[in-house]
Amino acid sequence: MIVRDASCACGDIRLRCKGEPVRISVCHCLECQKRTGSAFAAQARFLKEDVEFLQGEPATFARTGDEGGAITQRFCPRCGTTVWYAIDNDPDRIAVTLGAFADPSFPPPRFSVYEERKHAWVAFNEIEPIKHDW
Repeated sequence: MIVRDASCACGDIRLRCKGEPVRISVCHCLECQKRTGSAFAAQARFLKEDVEFLQGEPATFARTGDEGGAITQRFCPRCGTTVWYAIDNDPDRIAVTLGAFADPSFPPPRFSVYEERKHAWVAFNEIEPIKHDW
């Protein structure tokens, strides 16, 4: 079984994910752009039972998503890195930010959402086709 560790930039927050993610995606919504400070966000969703929280107490920030559900981000209070978030209408999974794995060999995204808000210069090298809708 594959085991992947994720952490914040300073290492105070750490978690471990077992097995393959159930979904790997990129999101182009404006809130994810703000959360990441980038043109889009990339994340891998895992079943909660496949995630072990190893270290640290994250700070939280909750907001309402475009479709009305609550999204609670968990980030390091020391360095500010968002490590994971939860969506209330998807209670069995958590989304771990791809950058927290710091692994260039991580599998590519299979979904791209909120593309109507995608920056025109963003393009993906689709070795395998990506589903371009929600």
